[in-house]
Amino acid sequence: MDEKLGKFIDDFSELVQLARAGNQRQQAGKQLLEALTEHLGEPAEGLSVVVENIPPHRFVDADILMAEFAGQDPGSRLVGIGGGGQRHHQSLSDMVQQSQLFPQFPLSQPEYTNLAVGPDQQRQAVAIGLWLFSREGHRLAVLQRDAAPHTGRQSATLEVLAARPETATGFLAEFRLRMDNNSVLKGQVISLVMSEYGPSTAGVTFHHRPSLPASDVIMPDGLLQKVADHTVGIATHRVSLKQRGQHLKRGILLYGRPGTGKTHTVRHLLSQSEGSTAILLSGGSLARISEAARMARALQPSIVVLEDCDLIAEDRSFGHGPQPLLFEVLDAMDGLDNDADVAFVLTTNRPDMLERALAQRPGRVDLAVEIPLPAHAERVRLLELYGRLVAFSPAALDAAAERTAGTTASFARELVRRAVVAAALDDAPVSDSHLAAAVEDLMADAETLTRSLLGSGTDAAGSPSFQGPGFPGHGFPGHGFSGPGFAGSTDSL
Repeated sequence: MDEKLGKFIDDFSELVQLARAGNQRQQAGKQLLEALTEHLGEPAEGLSVVVENIPPHRFVDADILMAEFAGQDPGSRLVGIGGGGQRHHQSLSDMVQQSQLFPQFPLSQPEYTNLAVGPDQQRQAVAIGLWLFSREGHRLAVLQRDAAPHTGRQSATLEVLAARPETATGFLAEFRLRMDNNSVLKGQVISLVMSEYGPSTAGVTFHHRPSLPASDVIMPDGLLQKVADHTVGIATHRVSLKQRGQHLKRGILLYGRPGTGKTHTVRHLLSQSEGSTAILLSGGSLARISEAARMARALQPSIVVLEDCDLIAEDRSFGHGPQPLLFEVLDAMDGLDNDADVAFVLTTNRPDMLERALAQRPGRVDLAVEIPLPAHAERVRLLELYGRLVAFSPAALDAAAERTAGTTASFARELVRRAVVAAALDDAPVSDSHLAAAVEDLMADAETLTRSLLGSGTDAAGSPSFQGPGFPGHGFPGHGFSGPGFAGSTDSL
């Protein structure tokens, strides 16, 4: 016999022996069916399982709540279920029924997964584990499992087994009620993210709440206050407004050229809304608007931010119906009760693209504010803001502002950055000459594309013309704002 073949046969034989020994050890340990029957006091194979589906982004809430329920029983236990990959593909009912034929699901250690509960905090949540506990004199067994899209399980689940069906349904009714009223998401700034397995399996990302004072948001007098009053200020008067029968739900549209500071304005609003839940949507995640609206209602007071809505004005590729996704956005806004303390903040570079949708869904947006290009005074203040750590003279700042008419806040920030970089390359202190050189460089004809990428047009007139019946010139029906101004930079959220 070939030496290699002989060694293979010996190794294979040893592997078979190890497998048999492992199977015997599994059968020797306590099995799932035995443990359930012993805990519930009834043959588990004759009981019905009640299933509760949990959205992936609420799984950590479910884990916290399950630990609280079980923790009220001093004799509660949390165990895992062995049996390899089958336990991921089979329901608790399937595992119980199959266990009658062959003991293949031994008790083991629970499995855990790390889930975010804040920007810098995580929780070790039970990914798959069986809770055995008593509540109000009734014994319950709850199999908790996280979503596993790669195995076909799109949502997390709680599978409840009890001696009487009403015990299981009553427990889940209380569970749902407490889930609705408690969440680690409440008061947080989160963005909804997409998943390769579809919107239903996607989760959330936590963000630090921005800290941006009004002094860092450069606008014409009164404009920032107008925006803040409508978005954040209304929430501070919710009681008196409700007493007088006035609605709390509100929508605001921030529009203007790229780089004028719409996102910067949003950052300021979020910094002023401590305690409110902020839900951020952009790009493909706008497809989750219905889910975001439900979350906003449950976690109010809330702010839902929808960035660059013009990109999905006519786009059906992200949605799940025959109408453009923007119409789904507006339908979701309209679906909330008027007493919902929820503010929707939409941003767009092209309000003309929204005209048809807004005209067909009147009342969703009750305030529209243009964030226009900065005038000379605002450009000086911008350069002072971004150059606050640099000793530019007032004359140099005024000259730079005069030379850069028609440019955006992004342009002003880049201007200061280039002056500082040039000084560093010269190994010299930053001076007025570096700022002047940066102005000449960026305003040169050869830098037309660069200026465009920074959101600045080639003309010195200022704002673009948003044409269309609903947006003549710079106005908006009933809410137009005209005049020079600015709202900061284009820092992303």
